[in-house]
Amino acid sequence: MSTLTVTPAPAAEVPRGLVNPLYVQLDIRRVLRNRRTLVFTLVMPVVFYFSFGASQPGADAKAYVMLSFAVYGAMVAATSVGASVAVERASGWSRQLRLTPMRPATYVASKVIAAASIAVIPVAVELVIGAATGARMRASAWVVGGLVAWIGSLVFAALGLAIGYLVPSENAMQVMGPVLALLALLGGLFVPLSIFGHTLQTVASFTPAYGVGVLAHWQLSHDGSFVGAIANLVVWTAVFGAGAALLFRRDTGRV
Repeated sequence: MSTLTVTPAPAAEVPRGLVNPLYVQLDIRRVLRNRRTLVFTLVMPVVFYFSFGASQPGADAKAYVMLSFAVYGAMVAATSVGASVAVERASGWSRQLRLTPMRPATYVASKVIAAASIAVIPVAVELVIGAATGARMRASAWVVGGLVAWIGSLVFAALGLAIGYLVPSENAMQVMGPVLALLALLGGLFVPLSIFGHTLQTVASFTPAYGVGVLAHWQLSHDGSFVGAIANLVVWTAVFGAGAALLFRRDTGRV
């Protein structure tokens, strides 16, 4: 008499890298379904550009404003994605994640990558509209400015995550809206840093938007410190990323 042998199905392999590709893919799909978020991150920067940039008399001036609002759009997009963690907490998704092998660092890194994927959209839209309305600059300025605006959004994705763990879901972006506008102003996005006094320039150099703002405009103007801008971007990304990871650990540790 033969014996029936049942071989158990292999367990699903858990990604062991820093980034969870499946989670990133799901997060991007969820954001793209949210029309309000897309409209807010795309329409407002474009409106600002047409209000303050398209009417500028010089091609360089148009390019400066175009890059400014490309950075601002990426800031808002990345922060919105990061801050959506507040909604996930309210819906109980954080509790579900606690039951999985996902590490806090993996969650934060995956969220930041998803935010950067969304942030590329407003950057591309601003550059296309700027080119169509007469913005002109060297080819290297287009490439560097666009890449900096996109990659620099990582610091704001981490900031959005931290805020999402600190405030209720319905208040996350209400809190961040005015904060982002103030950071953009201090970072030289709404007005050039050169018009600031010495004291205000010193204060601005320690704010999160300073680094990305200076680097995005560096090919057009040399306002601020190049080395200081890089250090600013690295330090704030590390600070907000570490803070978001700690808040994630604290939040899921309660369940």
